[in-house]
Amino acid sequence: MVLPHHLILDLPHRMRLLTPNFSLLTVQMPIQEQFYDLVSGRKTGVAAGMFRSGLRLLEVPYCSVVAARNFLYDHRLLPIHRFSLPVISVGNLTLGGTGKSPMVAWLCRFFLEQNLRPGLISRGYGKSSNEGNDEFMEMSHRFPAVPHLQHRNRARAMRQLLHTEQVDLMILDDAFQHRQVARSIDLVLLDATAPFGFNHVFPRGTLREPLTGLRRATMVLLTRSDLVESTKRQQIRQQVLAINPNIVWGETVHVPTSLVSLQSFSDEKIESIAGQSALAFCGIGNPRAFQKTLEQCGVRVATLIPFPDHHRYTLRDTDEVVRAAKALGTEVILCTMKDLVKLNRPEFSGLPFRAVSIEIRFILGESAVCEAFAGNFTPIGTK
Repeated sequence: MVLPHHLILDLPHRMRLLTPNFSLLTVQMPIQEQFYDLVSGRKTGVAAGMFRSGLRLLEVPYCSVVAARNFLYDHRLLPIHRFSLPVISVGNLTLGGTGKSPMVAWLCRFFLEQNLRPGLISRGYGKSSNEGNDEFMEMSHRFPAVPHLQHRNRARAMRQLLHTEQVDLMILDDAFQHRQVARSIDLVLLDATAPFGFNHVFPRGTLREPLTGLRRATMVLLTRSDLVESTKRQQIRQQVLAINPNIVWGETVHVPTSLVSLQSFSDEKIESIAGQSALAFCGIGNPRAFQKTLEQCGVRVATLIPFPDHHRYTLRDTDEVVRAAKALGTEVILCTMKDLVKLNRPEFSGLPFRAVSIEIRFILGESAVCEAFAGNFTPIGTK
């Protein structure tokens, strides 16, 4: 059982304001943020305290189920499928977005530059029966040479991909809790702004499993490290090393590198949006992090419209966004690359959409991470 984080993240994320002409203007209070305010303790009062107590009662049986499942895998009482090529898992310890997509992109680029061809397997939340989800479309656009399959059964997807493609290694996206496939490296991402899920497992907190799960990790990367002070980063590192002193540690930041237009998918300089007013929208796990990224670029964010993670946009959705932008008088409409790939439809052309392309960059530990990969992978044709 993998933690059903989509039960929280796919709840309706918007409270809509209906105007006299029936246009829907702004979105202010995503349910996800209300949940985070509650479990973090930011929401105070008697009612909030009682609700947290109730969630704590629900946390106990959930932790028991997670512990039992991990026990069965640890003692080989549940089957673990093994493959003859290296497997890298990229995953979270918490709910929400930690930057897995930029990290997977970094890995794909890294291995391609080493003359290694990775394959990519992901769960495919929000995918339709005839096409992949936003992550699939974004990765296909950025790395057409990397074969990518989406299926809830990662082992089955790997067998299918290996039957048709020649790859040197496999990357499993969002697979730390998916233990049916053995892996060479378990890479866990922690968001520096909330690394330990408010010290509780879902539903009392945002941990998918207890912190002791880090004992399985090979690497831990702290993402969005620039959003906290260096002393806080050091505290997080020490807490992780106390659980697993053998992990490879790294710290990264999310860097906006360019703007991408809807019409041509051509790159524009990121500096061009500095000082502009913008309406921002996104369907990702951590929408407020996207807003902070825009503000770091000098953008004046008039409002942020968060849609559910992996949301499939309709013409009505974009009409609402455009109407809100016009009502606010913003100069540009900004989204993420995960959103843009789902908007590439004829009826959206000509609208002032731009996507912000974001990449992972290391501020600490890049050489140690690269050394951990070195020597374990053999290029195509030399096996």
